[in-house]
Amino acid sequence: MYDVIIIWAWSAGYPAGMYSSRYWMKNLIIWAMPWWALATSHKVENYPWILSAPWKEIMENFKKHAENAGSEIITENVEKVEKKGDIFCITTSSKKEYEAKYVIIATGNNHRKLWVVWEKEFLGKWVSYCATCDWMFFKWVDIVLAWGGNTALTEALYLSDIVNKVYLVHRKDTFRAEDSWVEQAKKKENIEFVLNEEISEIKWGFSGMEEVVLKSGKILKAEWIFIAIWTLPNVWIVSELNLEKDKEWCLVVDSRQETSLKWLYAAWDVTTNSNKFKQTIMSAAEWCLAADSIHEDLLKSK
Repeated sequence: MYDVIIIWAWSAGYPAGMYSSRYWMKNLIIWAMPWWALATSHKVENYPWILSAPWKEIMENFKKHAENAGSEIITENVEKVEKKGDIFCITTSSKKEYEAKYVIIATGNNHRKLWVVWEKEFLGKWVSYCATCDWMFFKWVDIVLAWGGNTALTEALYLSDIVNKVYLVHRKDTFRAEDSWVEQAKKKENIEFVLNEEISEIKWGFSGMEEVVLKSGKILKAEWIFIAIWTLPNVWIVSELNLEKDKEWCLVVDSRQETSLKWLYAAWDVTTNSNKFKQTIMSAAEWCLAADSIHEDLLKSK
């Protein structure tokens, strides 16, 4: 029996484990390695104290911190989360079962893909899903930016001050983004709208990516491609618990990071908190808050 089981690790789960241990709460971190958002970043340069480092190096230090504090860590997939009375029962892929009074969900999200030729192979080199993570790699070059929602338009505006030119490719002639973002983008001289078009292929040469081929046959000369399609929260593990979600499938949590189910907490990109600002520093902060909230609950129950 654990006080807390933390489902997932990285920038959310490891700090949660560290804080749980510092509060003398017996905790277990269960995680595996899927394809998740931070892993698509070539380097991280927007986390305080760390000027520049690969995401793997940063997360290895997070893990060491949790282990040194006293967290138990196992590498397995979680297949089911059940609540039996006042106890949570966690079943892993090896059919092992673990019990806890509290659970923290840290499963993050996945970026939506274009599923075009060379997208996967160029990921982290000439293909990016995170402008604030990778902007330094496409500074002063021509880039292609895909999609037409708020994320795409706001990222286009952000990147227009950094890159030489932004080709904003959208499959329709109207945008899902708010009109104010669209109007601001139209006023930018280095943002070119490429409408009623879809990306078909990414082509490369001796120095790296050189052009993007559209389904119409049109070719855009560019050195990077930024894909700004909305992300999808990984909440299927708790689907049977009928937790309250918003229209984007993010788990609704209160100011203490508690979900609609008592004693089940959540943080990171799967929640509605922090204005959905999907950054490493926010995930770490939310998970520390979740651990602190559980500690408060335990003190009140004594």
